[in-house]
Amino acid sequence: MTARAADRARYDRATAHLDAPVAIVDLEAFDANADDLVRRAAGKPIRVASKSVRCRTLLERVLARPGFAGIMSFTLAESIWLARSGFDDILLAYPSADRQGFAELASDPKLAAAVTVMVDDPAQLRFIDEARQGGTEVVRVCLELDTSLKLLGGRVRVGALRSPLYSPAQVADMARAVVRRPGFRLVGIMAYEGHIAGVGDAVAGRPLRSRAIRLMQATARRELAQRRAEVVSAVRAVEPGLEYVNGGGTGSVQHTAAEDAVTEIAAGSGLYVPRLFDNYTSFSGRPAALFAQPVVRRPGVGIVTVLGGGYPASGAPGADRLPVPYLPEGLKYDPQEGPGEVQTPLLGSPADDLLIGDKVWFRHAKAGELCERFDTLHLVEGDAVTATVPTYRGEGHTFL
Repeated sequence: MTARAADRARYDRATAHLDAPVAIVDLEAFDANADDLVRRAAGKPIRVASKSVRCRTLLERVLARPGFAGIMSFTLAESIWLARSGFDDILLAYPSADRQGFAELASDPKLAAAVTVMVDDPAQLRFIDEARQGGTEVVRVCLELDTSLKLLGGRVRVGALRSPLYSPAQVADMARAVVRRPGFRLVGIMAYEGHIAGVGDAVAGRPLRSRAIRLMQATARRELAQRRAEVVSAVRAVEPGLEYVNGGGTGSVQHTAAEDAVTEIAAGSGLYVPRLFDNYTSFSGRPAALFAQPVVRRPGVGIVTVLGGGYPASGAPGADRLPVPYLPEGLKYDPQEGPGEVQTPLLGSPADDLLIGDKVWFRHAKAGELCERFDTLHLVEGDAVTATVPTYRGEGHTFL
């Protein structure tokens, strides 16, 4: 029996009392992935990206482990909810236009001490001030650096379109805008190198493309390491009390941790290891989060149909954004249909061994987005479900 077949047998036994659709997290794999992230971080603390987890119980579990400290959140409403739930170090990774949230933040000493907001434009500071509604608490602020690689004088750009702050001078000017404005405190710099951390460099069946990605990423790492150090030096000249410099992502942990200018690493997807992390040469993890759909039809030889399953991930549309049939091994989508909202036909010889009601296990393309489809996660240890815990959705929250 292969390792994957053994996992399927465990998951089927653990969830035999549960009807699909159902979502699980294998805690042994989750903890092993956490240990691997800590190993790769080489002593620098890891700030957990909550959007990749979206379950308070599992956030608490990983933050209780040595090597992890703090949360990187994705909306202001989520940040405030987490702070009110007892988390005390939350970095909001994206600028916000939540007027009500800023009024709440600026009026509550506990929230203001726990939550740091992201800015990259003086207009955002003005927006926050206009939203205060009389709140006088000092708002903690982090600046985001554009990490993209620019070539040929800027005519070629590789990387996400995020912050407008690129050069050390631009970031230092923004730092001065923060420290000169009453009611704000500059505490951090964040730089997420998505073109390095979030792009696999070993694309199956695409050796030339993979080689080109590795070359691009090596060039980008060298350029960013130098520029990030210069940015940090320029900002510390404006605000010597800077508390942290955050960088990285699951796919670049060890590379970012090697930079002296970086004080902490961001990671989250590496805990669940969705399918987008199968194509990396720098690390490998264990799939920890899966979902199962039930077989409801057997249209013919080598074909079964499962209920639902059409859970695409965000990003540029493509086959890599779709969940992948994982267990039993050997199933694939019908290219004429793909995964559907209500039903999904699956092709392959393993279909002939599946009966009505059997579970087919899938892996989502991204990590936390799976939790937007399920109210609960069943936590599996060995071949038993040892706990059932709510996702954000299960607690009544869909922040985006």
